Amino acid sequence: MSGHPPVIVYPPSANGARRVTVRGRIVGLARGRGDVAAFLREAGFAEGVEEIDLDRSESVEWRGGDLDTWR
Repeated sequence: MSGHPPVIVYPPSANGARRVTVRGRIVGLARGRGDVAAFLREAGFAEGVEEIDLDRSESVEWRGGDLDTWR
């Protein structure tokens, strides 16, 4: 396994969406924080409506900006 976290959020595309991968597989395009949190829940990083702290999660690598970078 590489030294990357299991979740990678890529830089925004021209339309603002950010590709999200979990363990190397594309899980969708996020248009905001809520989408990223939903993808993490679906991948088993949290149960139900449990809060996911995207600011402090060591499981997420933000590329091309942080969790507030959306176009």
